Amino acid sequence: EFFGSDNPFQEYYDRVDGDMHMSFGGLHGRGQRKQDPPIERDLTLTLEELYYGCIKKMKISRRVMNEDGHTSSIRDKILSITVKPGWKENTKITFQKEGDQGPNCTPADIIFIVKDKEHPRFRRSKNGSDLIHEAPIPLGRALTEHVVDIKTLDERVLHIPVTDIVHPGYVKTVPGEGMPLPENPEKRGDLHIYFDIIFPRKLSPHQKRLIEEALCEESS
Repeated sequence: EFFGSDNPFQEYYDRVDGDMHMSFGGLHGRGQRKQDPPIERDLTLTLEELYYGCIKKMKISRRVMNEDGHTSSIRDKILSITVKPGWKENTKITFQKEGDQGPNCTPADIIFIVKDKEHPRFRRSKNGSDLIHEAPIPLGRALTEHVVDIKTLDERVLHIPVTDIVHPGYVKTVPGEGMPLPENPEKRGDLHIYFDIIFPRKLSPHQKRLIEEALCEESS
């Protein structure tokens, strides 16, 4: 309970990352004391936050029993989550017994579940440690050679030479340029580059003749 304007949580309000209001749990009738079911909420993080690690502060509003043991009031609390580099999607962070209080119940656990925020350049593979990047490539470059420039999560620019023929389904793998491994953040997963081959919308008769001379006669 806050008296006057002296709110001990006010300092967090300008930098809080989330806001939860408990609308379940709470006051049970007399009888056997039991714990409310866990309360699960998504914790959506950017790939940069998961790459470096960060601290997220979540404000919860929950019912708290007053000193008389019969009445209750709604109070705010800040939960601090230390995000470790490389945490995988669906990682669970549990705060035990932080749900609504009641005279005959044990407060529920609050569980935050890590979710990846959509990223403009990367997505994570199923193993959670590799990154996937999709690069457009003109057909002519796909058949000859190409350099792919990729800005990484830590602001470097990779210049990846591709000298193979890029065919549908071709993947270029760059070792050690993925996400940190949760068990050993000094090591990283891999970066997999998928290609979107861009075909020309039209060709002149001369261009068609050159392609035919270069490719069709060789395969005949």
